This record gives sequence, C-alpha cells and structure tokens, in this order.
Amino acid sequence: MTALGNYADGPTRVSAQPLNICLLGYRSHPYCGGQGVYLHYLSRALVEAGHSVDVISGAPYPELDPRVRLIKMPGLNLFESEHPTRALRLRHLLSWADFSEWWGKLSGGFVEPYTFGRRVARYLREHGSRYDIIHDNQSLCYGLLDIEKAGLPVVATIHHPITRDRQLALDAAPDWGYRLLVRRWYSFLRMQIRVSRKLRHIVTVSRQSERDIVEQFGVPAEQIQLIYNGIDTDVFRPQAQITRNPRRLMTTASADQPLKGLRFLLRALAKLRRRYPDLELLVVGKLQSGGATEQLLEELQLGGAVQFVSGISNREMANYYAAAGIVVCPSLYEGFGLPAGEAMACGAPVISSDGGALPEVVGDAGVVVPAGDSAALAGALQKLLDDPALRAELGERGRARILAQFSWRLAAERLVDYYRRVLGAPAPAASTSTAEEIRADDYLDAGGNASGTNASGKNDAEAA
Repeated sequence: MTALGNYADGPTRVSAQPLNICLLGYRSHPYCGGQGVYLHYLSRALVEAGHSVDVISGAPYPELDPRVRLIKMPGLNLFESEHPTRALRLRHLLSWADFSEWWGKLSGGFVEPYTFGRRVARYLREHGSRYDIIHDNQSLCYGLLDIEKAGLPVVATIHHPITRDRQLALDAAPDWGYRLLVRRWYSFLRMQIRVSRKLRHIVTVSRQSERDIVEQFGVPAEQIQLIYNGIDTDVFRPQAQITRNPRRLMTTASADQPLKGLRFLLRALAKLRRRYPDLELLVVGKLQSGGATEQLLEELQLGGAVQFVSGISNREMANYYAAAGIVVCPSLYEGFGLPAGEAMACGAPVISSDGGALPEVVGDAGVVVPAGDSAALAGALQKLLDDPALRAELGERGRARILAQFSWRLAAERLVDYYRRVLGAPAPAASTSTAEEIRADDYLDAGGNASGTNASGKNDAEAA
C-alpha cells in the first residue's frame, strides 16, 4: 500500500474522464537502452485506453505511435556529434543549459538530465495547463521541482537507482584515475537522489527496484508505487516459419558495460566450446574497438564464435529471438529485465542470473543462476543444450507467463488508476526550500560547475 491507498479506493476528482498526459524523457533512443522503449509502448497503451498523450523528449528522439504527439526538446546531443568540442556556437553562450551541456561533456560529466530539466520546466511553465499530469521517465531533474512548484501534478518513474551502475563501474575500474572518471560521469546522481526525496509520487517497475530506491536513494516506501512494465506480445511472439538453431546462444548487452555481465557469459561459452565446438553467440549490442570485451574475446579465442549486431528494429530483434536456441540474460543487476521478458514472449528458453529483478520476470518459466558465476552459467547451459524437450517446455511456459502477467495494456490501466489517485490526493504543503535553492546548493555535484542561473538570475531553459 502506498500513501494513496489501494487501487480499490473511491473516486477521485477527475472521475473516469480521459486524461491529458505528458510523458517526459531526457533522451529516448528507440533501439538502444530501455527509455525509448518505455515511452513508445506506454504512450501507445495510454492512447489505446482513450487518453491524450504528448511526449516531450530530448534527442535522440523516440519512435511513437502516430496518435502520440512528439514535442522535440532542443539540445546539443553531443554524444551523437563527431566533434563535440566544436559544437558550441556563440548563441549557446546565451543559454546556461547549452553551455552546461557542452562543458559537462568536455569535463567528463553526464548533464543531459539536468539540462533537459531546465528546458522542459520553462516549456511547461508556458504550456503545462493543457495537461492533467506530468510523468517523468527517470530524468529526476531539478526541473521537476520547478514544475511541481508551478502547481502541476508530477509522477516519476525510477526503473532502478543508477547507484548500482556506478558501484559496478567503480568495482571494474582498473586504476584510481579511471575511478575518478567514473565518479565524475555519475555525479548527476546527487541531483537524482535529492529530487527523488522531494517528489511525492514515484513509480517503479519491480520489487527489487522498490527495495533499492528505499535503501540507496532514501525515499520513504510509502511514496513508491510498483507497476510492472509490459511486453509487446504482438511483435515478440513465436514464429513457426523460423527454425531455431539449437547451437546459437543470444544475449543483449552493451559490450563494455560491467552491469550486463557479458564477460561471465563469454567465459562460460569458452568452456562449453570444448564440448560443443559449433556453439555460437549472438550479442545484440555494439562492440567497442579496443575495449575490455574485445580484449577478452582475443584472450578466450572466441573471435569467430561471437557476432555483434546493433541498431536493429523490434521486429528484427524478435526474429533473432525466434532463431536462438537459448537466450541468456547474465546481468549483475536489472531493474526489470525487458530482454528476458521479450525472449520469453517469443517462446525462447531463457537462462538468467538472479541479478536484481530478473527472477521476478522469469519466475519458474526459466533457469535462474547466481549472478557473476560463469561456472553455474556453463552448467545451466550444458543442461539445456543436452535436453531439447526441456528447452521446448521452458519456451512454452515462458510465453504463457508473459501473456498472463505482463502486458502494456495492464501497465497502462494501473498507471491511469494511479494518476487518478494522485489527482485526488491533497495538495502538498509549501516547502521551506525552493527548487532554485536546492539547485544552487547542489549543481556543482550534479554534473556542472556553477549555480543554475544565468547572469540575470533567471532560468533560461529553451522552449521547444
């Protein structure tokens, strides 16, 4: 139960009328990472339920249903720029958000959530009256406090606390210099923690994430509502016309991101290829030239056995799942575990680690092994490789589990119920510290170098 009670509580002030909903995403790549996926499917499910939805996003922008309006929030998008050091123009010096984004990139910080917040707060101060509710997708930026201060109801999704990512990156850092770079990159976390504690209405996507938000962000449990993500079971489905390759393993992983645990799968693969020399691995992700994964592939002599693909569509991804003999999710931590759910929806047998929320998604319809244990992973793989009947059984059970328990329609219904309860809740008491005061106190540690105002002392976020 949250502070708003159970879903069965009485009517709210907006009754059953369709809602005007604004979803926020500071970057929403349609294929890389889960944020663009979340906005795509959630916005579509909400409009299919009869509501009006706008998505305000920074670049890279999401792919959305035609019924959803995309409002493109301008930004420098320096991570897509071939020469980010040359991206600053004279006009950008007139904007604190632009200058902060440029300087933050050059100094090794990740400031997009902060700068997006400044821009979107300015836009919503002018246009926010058209919306019943504002729903943020893990920017957790100071701008959200400005939006609340303006009287707009705000809900924020935290998929999982990024403190997990930071700690794993620090643990994998080879030396103190690299650890300094990691700390600088993740310096936006202090902002996210401060904002999360101020927000009254937070949604998360798993019990594991709920526990971690309480423990690592210090957010009271009564401020958090659990609403599981959904899976697109129309796209991700079994495909009889595609023959599974029993010797093909598949995983989705950013090749050099320690959180995804790819190195443990590669070590298990190297061990198993002595018994199954035709065993291969398809990695949906981009191999970084000269990175740790490329070095490990050379060390294990796996170059010819591992293929990397990236930039693919959901339908292409579903085809890969349909052709895989076994899908492996070796992550050390997942806030939800979307790849596991998609693979199960495609009828693929799944082996996952017990990292984070993966067991909540997989349940008894897959094989779960300890995270970071290459030997246990190799043992589970060998068992399935030698037992085609068990692979078929797990594939059927996985599809049935996803259909019964995870869908975007159900996620949207639960979110709308929650929105209505938020709109019916009492207004918050006036805060003794404003968003501007918090920002000025904290921005240096949030990924910048000075307070968050321009020379005139005004918030200069760009309107779309």
